[in-house]
Amino acid sequence: MQYNQLQAQLKDFFVFSLMDIRKIEPQFHRRRLNEWQDKGYLRKLRRGYYMFVDVQLNEEKLFLIANKLYAPSYVSFQMALSYYGLIPEGVYAITSATSKKTEKFKTPIGEFLYRNLKPQLFFGYALRKIGQQPLKLAEMEKAVLDYLYLNSKSARPADLQEWRFNGRDFLARADLSKFNRYVKAFNSPVLEKRAKQFMNFVKQQH
Repeated sequence: MQYNQLQAQLKDFFVFSLMDIRKIEPQFHRRRLNEWQDKGYLRKLRRGYYMFVDVQLNEEKLFLIANKLYAPSYVSFQMALSYYGLIPEGVYAITSATSKKTEKFKTPIGEFLYRNLKPQLFFGYALRKIGQQPLKLAEMEKAVLDYLYLNSKSARPADLQEWRFNGRDFLARADLSKFNRYVKAFNSPVLEKRAKQFMNFVKQQH
């Protein structure tokens, strides 16, 4: 396979794996990828995962790459809260939830952080189409709860103030019945307590 053939076949992919290539050409040899990296055609993101250097990145493409680099996963926590405008800009890594073990990847295009949630908590994300590919992104309500669940100090007023969390906007846009259903679905007294503290805080801001 020539490079231009690979690019034509995978033009809709923002990131692809060696496995993706071998679905097209089963006998493809990994050394070709090393050659194309040396020529500046490809970037290696982590072992077995690559992207074309001419891809113009934006936030949603980075989210798609996060989904692909470590699956199953969906973008959540601080990055999703920033995306929804609930906390100020300045999140240093693309943060995701995964049912696999916690992991972190430093890549040429940024840092990707994955935090483990139990498989039964792997819900509450929306599927969006970016080009031909589905993007998994936590719903606003679930992103808040994922963060509260895994951060023990997250619901203290001082910590919420430090977040500079936009409680007014959350109350205006969130589906509170969904938020409460999701709290129950976690089946965690600790999370219920944190969610109650969180709601008291945002109502005081309103």
